[in-house]
Amino acid sequence: MICKIEKSKLSGNLVCPPNKSYTHRAVFLASLAGNNSRVDNVLFSDDTRATIKACQNFGALIDQKNTSIIVKEPIGKGVFVPEINAENSGTTIRIASGIASLFLKETILTGDSSLKKRPMQPLLDALESIGAKCSSKDGKPPIKITGKIKGGDVTIPGNFSSQFISALMISAPLTDRGINLAIEGDLVSKPYLDATISTMRQFGVLVQTLIPYKRYSIAPQIYKSSTFTVPIDFSSLALLLSAAVLCEGNFVIQGNIGNLPQGDEVFIDILEQLGVKVTIEKDKISIQAPEKLSGGRFDLSNSPDLLPPLAILSLKSDSPIEIVNVKHARLKETDRISIISREIVKLGVSVEEKEDGLILNSSDNLKGASLDSENDHRLFMAFCIAGMYIGNCTVTDPQSVNVSYPDFIEDMNRIGASISIQ
Repeated sequence: MICKIEKSKLSGNLVCPPNKSYTHRAVFLASLAGNNSRVDNVLFSDDTRATIKACQNFGALIDQKNTSIIVKEPIGKGVFVPEINAENSGTTIRIASGIASLFLKETILTGDSSLKKRPMQPLLDALESIGAKCSSKDGKPPIKITGKIKGGDVTIPGNFSSQFISALMISAPLTDRGINLAIEGDLVSKPYLDATISTMRQFGVLVQTLIPYKRYSIAPQIYKSSTFTVPIDFSSLALLLSAAVLCEGNFVIQGNIGNLPQGDEVFIDILEQLGVKVTIEKDKISIQAPEKLSGGRFDLSNSPDLLPPLAILSLKSDSPIEIVNVKHARLKETDRISIISREIVKLGVSVEEKEDGLILNSSDNLKGASLDSENDHRLFMAFCIAGMYIGNCTVTDPQSVNVSYPDFIEDMNRIGASISIQ
């Protein structure tokens, strides 16, 4: 399938979807706690449904009520299904791998064709160092894991994915000895680790920070029943704000920002550096954008999901937008650096691709084009927004939005976009 997109001006109110990362973490932790633990304002998408199903396969009894889930019985209590299909979700397979290492039974973890290309070896090595048996093909899914890990000292590189460290942290309190965790090198996506620690705290487990983003200690503890409310998703909000900047009208985004850490909050600062005025009033966010953005150099090492929404803002910039320190974006659902470089040039943007980022130079000769998102949800949404600014564009794979923002096309059309599935 493809979408046809025409030039659009957006006007009206839109509710930002719930946070995908916090939904994953809260569902896993509520499922470890059980005892009627509750997660409210859940994002129900393909990725998060894969997490819910994984917890059910581990034996959790989960009820869904409107936009909430209630965990009646925790992981380990019900029927154990020894295969986890994480579909397209890296967060699901990585955290589920840590939980699988707590069982004496073998668990097989797999996913779709994209997930089978994503690295797992650093996490498997870490789990094996504390007692798990792991096997895989070239360090990628499908993988087999048999526990039980006992805990102890663990060292893991930080330059691949913070999800590896989150997986170890979440499993650590359920080991006999706890885990003393050492992170080698520079950790990428640091705020996502902060999100894990904050969510664990709300379910009664404390992580001792010895050296931030370097050394942690998690003692044996028990997850306690809790109610967790998922905040809005700043990764999705960044895309909506980019749409507001490019397709400027009377467009207001609604949603409860909350006080939990989100690395992609930095997009507000990025917009202001580009010359955009951002107004936040209680649960409403609106912007005023100049005729041309000012450009700049932006380090996305801690917020790789901002690469697509920031890249498309180059369409309206009168100076280069340089994006650096985001090499790990090549290990997402797709190689996002390569695809953005390949596709956005079709719109008239001059692009210099680097190993860890991009330099994007707009022109006065923008033009519509056929864009291939390679079934990557964030690229699809970003390319659609670019099409709404330029007009006369097509974008492949509209079904990909089911991963993180199932109502994206409907929401955009409701406030003035012209996106049609063909």
